[in-house]
Amino acid sequence: MSKTFSGEEIVKALRRIGYYVDHQRGSHIFMHNLEQNKSVIIPNHKELRKGTLNNILKKIGISIEELKDLT
Repeated sequence: MSKTFSGEEIVKALRRIGYYVDHQRGSHIFMHNLEQNKSVIIPNHKELRKGTLNNILKKIGISIEELKDLT
């Protein structure tokens, strides 16, 4: 996992798979997917830490390779 992702890149990728921005509180973006009934919070930082990114991917159910394809 050599590539790092920003919060903005994650938001753009999730929009491609059906998530939408519900609201933002400070630097945290709340996204929802009505079809899968899932929600996730994305920190809008320049670079996400490895553990934070892994938790986001685990919650939405995609792999790092799938995320790279979406960006």
